Amino acid sequence: MIKSRTLAFVAGLCGVVAYAVGSIGEAQVVAGQAVDANGAPQYRVDPFWPKPLPNQWSMQQVTGLHVDHMDHVWFINRGRAALPIELAAEPGPGAALCCVRGPEIIELDQEGNVLTAWGGPGYHPLWPTYLQTVIADSQGFVWVSGEAAQDSILKFTREGEFVWDFGHRPPRLGTDADNRTSQTPENNQDVDAIVNVGRFQLDEVANEIYIIDQKRVTVYDASTGEFKRGWGGHGMPLSEISNEPIPGYTWTGEPPPEERNFAPTLHFIEISTDRRVYIGERGQNRIQVFTTAGEWLQDIYVSPNTPAQRGGCGGLRETPASPMPVGTFYSSICGSMYKMVISKDEEQKYLFVADAHNDVIWTVDRQSGETLGYFGGNGRLAGQLHFPNAIGIDTHGNVFVGEVDTAKRIQKFAPVLTSVR
Repeated sequence: MIKSRTLAFVAGLCGVVAYAVGSIGEAQVVAGQAVDANGAPQYRVDPFWPKPLPNQWSMQQVTGLHVDHMDHVWFINRGRAALPIELAAEPGPGAALCCVRGPEIIELDQEGNVLTAWGGPGYHPLWPTYLQTVIADSQGFVWVSGEAAQDSILKFTREGEFVWDFGHRPPRLGTDADNRTSQTPENNQDVDAIVNVGRFQLDEVANEIYIIDQKRVTVYDASTGEFKRGWGGHGMPLSEISNEPIPGYTWTGEPPPEERNFAPTLHFIEISTDRRVYIGERGQNRIQVFTTAGEWLQDIYVSPNTPAQRGGCGGLRETPASPMPVGTFYSSICGSMYKMVISKDEEQKYLFVADAHNDVIWTVDRQSGETLGYFGGNGRLAGQLHFPNAIGIDTHGNVFVGEVDTAKRIQKFAPVLTSVR
């Protein structure tokens, strides 16, 4: 474990992300932030954030990221995809200047220094093997989950002391190469055995855990693990949810067919201060909005024409032909819904959606559902993105984006202020 003193932070705005000059509107993430003609708040990347990790630790896939009530950034440094060349120092002193496998849960201060770090294979007998989510609550606890077979939600102190296991694991059946449950039939009516608890949200107001898996959201008591309620797409009762796969479709440049059920894979769940629940569907390029009781309120579509993860990637398939004919190649990176965060201004005016298919962060007006713009773009340079799969925001309006696949980094996007523009 490593700790250091939190220092005051003064943003250095470097590495420009292109933005359109516009006027200042009433609804900004922070006062004085530039917005473009469509009302989208503007950002620049800070290429010097975070600091290099200490102790020769390698930076690995950032599958989860959370900014806590103290504006500290917690992230998952998932080491499953580490390459041998990234761990050249592991044989021992003198083997290489860098690196070794580091802890999998890391807390950073506003300057990007490591405050605490712990976790990883063997850290605890129930340690998740396919880490997906980390949440640091305001009471001094850190919640960690994974999406592999027999993973669940574990609760620790901020220093890494084990507190509680949520449980609700499915029966041990066959597993695939990634040790995920591969033979468990879909059962949206079973609320005791949960196939995948990897994507969850903590509601401190009601002391509840929201879990999205299969075609549903289920809600449990965060102290006892007792089931409380659940629902499917557009608020349908659990009893009405189909256990059959959502039909595929052929992508022709249009959105996928409308679907009343949730269209998996469900990739995020967020709760606003006015008690709205936002659930993202990669299979539909859609966010469904509910009350905390499960009443459907709104559908929000973001980049709706993107090939969706539904029967493949809109029915497109790879081909060995070279050059590849138009419309015959797809990547498993499809659908526009990967992760989302809600801005922390008083109104919570904006939704920021991480889209790993288009490699951008979309800015969406929360009330109307209108897409206002985006920042980022495909690439490996500062301010560009490759497979953004984690996102958080602090009270200063800074947006933090974690990347997976081979990008393996966090980038900080700071608000563009009219006074320094």
